[in-house]
Amino acid sequence: MNKVPEPITVRILDREYRVMCTPEMRRDLMESALFLDQQMREIRDGGRVSSMDKIAVMAALNLAEEVIKLRKSIDDRRERIDDRIRNLAVRLDQALPED
Repeated sequence: MNKVPEPITVRILDREYRVMCTPEMRRDLMESALFLDQQMREIRDGGRVSSMDKIAVMAALNLAEEVIKLRKSIDDRRERIDDRIRNLAVRLDQALPED
């Protein structure tokens, strides 16, 4: 596979940006740019913020909050799974005869 970064142009809020990206990551980058564009358009069209810088910062804050919530959710789920595994291990140890 070709891992050499190539320039790709993405369009976010009617502005074009050239970004270096490997061909393997192209699809993810395009999806990310589309998602960010949608988020920024919602903020702009909501009339809450008008300058491009402020729209970008608001979008970044919203996305950062989402990432933090997802990380906490993953950590909570991981902790619950670890607890269940420990409980199952204890139950197995209790159920098996000792050597």
